[in-house]
Formats: sequence, structure tokens, C-alpha cells
Amino acid sequence: MRIIKFTHSCVRLENAGRALVVDPGTWSEAGALVGADAVLVTHEHTDHVDTLRLAGAGARVFVPEGADLPELARVRPFDIVRVSPGDEFEAAGFRVRAVGGQHAVVYGDRSSCVNLGYVVDGSVYHPGDSLHVPDAGIETLFVPLQASWLKTAEAIDFVRAVDPRRTVPIHEGQVNERGLDMLNHHLAANTTNGYRYLAPREEL
Repeated sequence: MRIIKFTHSCVRLENAGRALVVDPGTWSEAGALVGADAVLVTHEHTDHVDTLRLAGAGARVFVPEGADLPELARVRPFDIVRVSPGDEFEAAGFRVRAVGGQHAVVYGDRSSCVNLGYVVDGSVYHPGDSLHVPDAGIETLFVPLQASWLKTAEAIDFVRAVDPRRTVPIHEGQVNERGLDMLNHHLAANTTNGYRYLAPREEL
């Protein structure tokens, strides 16, 4: 499997001539969707889903049941698949299992939107905006690095709880170079799970 990291939370997975893209948001590069066969959307926030780009893409789009995406539903009514926690399905030739269900709480008891994490081929996990720990062994974990709802200690604990073979940070689009260096240092120094930062368009 080829894994290509794009800006912020967008990741592209390729295998056997098929391409699956997760969370192509407004901050990610348009090239992430070129030739994509399917798209997984974790939740409705624009840094994770760019409805205008998806409107022109030829890929089937999987979104959480209950996600508030009226514009996408209007322009792509026949290519949208609604997904619930626990659902297992095939997307672009990959086996996908939806886990979790809720976006992390931003502050206090403020209600949050639906959010699904996706376990791909039983080994690659993209949690979206959550720290849900799946009940399966994970080889590659995409860990949120910075957010209004996140402390660095929580990200470290999340990596330790999932205990993957390798860890790649996502959700770093609001961090400048000094902050990114600091966050990468903390995650690498406090976990033993093959932490590796990928710059946009860098790949595994």
C-alpha cells in the first residue's frame, strides 16, 4: 500500500491501481482527488470536506449518517453512501470499517457533530477529529497533532493506547514551523511507535 500525506488531515491510499482519499478538506491540495475511486469523509467540518471539489469528482463518497452536508447531498445524490459506526464495506477495493461516532468535545458540554474513524484493510486507522481507540491491532495510525479540542498529552496517550507499529501526524494545518517542531519532538520523545512526520505530498 502506498500512503500519501496531503496538507492537514487529507490522506491518499493507493493499491493495485485503486485510490482511496480520506478527508479532502478546503486546506488540502486539489491534486489529492485526481483519479480517486472513492472518498471517506470523517465529519462535516470544512477542513475535512470540501463539498465544491467533491461535487466535481467522479469518486463515490462515504459520509457519516447524520452529517450535515446538504450541499454535497444536493449535487451528488446518487454517489453518496451514508455510514454508521460498526459498518463494514468496500471502497476503491479497500476493506473499510467505521468506528467511533462522535467528534471530540471542543469545550465543556457543548454538543459535537458526528465523526467516524475508518480502519482500512484492518491495519490503517484515520480517526478524524476524535481519539477513539479501535478494538483491533493497528499498524499505521494517523494521530491528530493540534486542534482546539486537543492537548499534546492527549495525543501522546492516544498513540500509546492504540499502540500502532508506526504513527503519522495529521491535523497540523494551523501550526507554524516552530510549533510543528515542538509537537513533533514531544510525540517522538514520548511514544515508541515509529513516529514519523510526513510533509505534504510525502509518502510511505
